[in-house]
Amino acid sequence: MTIMDTLEENSLTPVKEFLLTYLMPEKCYDYFFVNFNFMHAPLAQVLKIIKGRNADGLSLTSVLLQLYSGSGPVLFLMAKDFPLSAWGERLLMLILTALIGFLILHYRGHSLKGMSMILAYNVAMLLLGSSTSSTAVISTMQASSMPAVIASKTIQAGTNNCNGHTGQLSSLSVFLVWAGSAASIFVSLQNTGKSLTTLAHVLSACLSCILLVQVVCRNNSASVKQKSE
Repeated sequence: MTIMDTLEENSLTPVKEFLLTYLMPEKCYDYFFVNFNFMHAPLAQVLKIIKGRNADGLSLTSVLLQLYSGSGPVLFLMAKDFPLSAWGERLLMLILTALIGFLILHYRGHSLKGMSMILAYNVAMLLLGSSTSSTAVISTMQASSMPAVIASKTIQAGTNNCNGHTGQLSSLSVFLVWAGSAASIFVSLQNTGKSLTTLAHVLSACLSCILLVQVVCRNNSASVKQKSE
């Protein structure tokens, strides 16, 4: 290891310590930050719901908006005949997000509604993806994906505030979404230079930061309570 490598490792130690203390176990840190697997934020949420066997605190409306926001770009790339490698990871995230929606309904005792939702979503995606006359709809979905993301985060943050807790909201998932939102700001500045687009990404990152603070504060409160007991 060179001196530069040692300095870089030392500079990252406080960040790693914060993440391991408040947000994730070391195995998850290595998986996401050593192997750079940032595209699986929904997976962390799915695993937490299944492990806890409940979906308390999660807003179904927020999840449906996430599903909508991710569907537009996938349909757009499919319509433009992009190869699977260009949208395969996005499709995986859609599947996981749809699964989150089903699990929310399932653990609330509405499994049939959850299955109906999944079926309706699949039918809608197939119709939009196979119809040549759906170009205008896909373009509208693509254009409105960012407002949907902002609305989704706003609703979840409001739900957390009303409940007084974040429930089964995954701290790892929230952190990865925030990291992705922050990265999108720089990508937007470099690639588009459009102030309105960049402003939307800044707003999205700020909302992700609010969610992250809510989760961290919840974890801090839980840790203090456990120590006092």
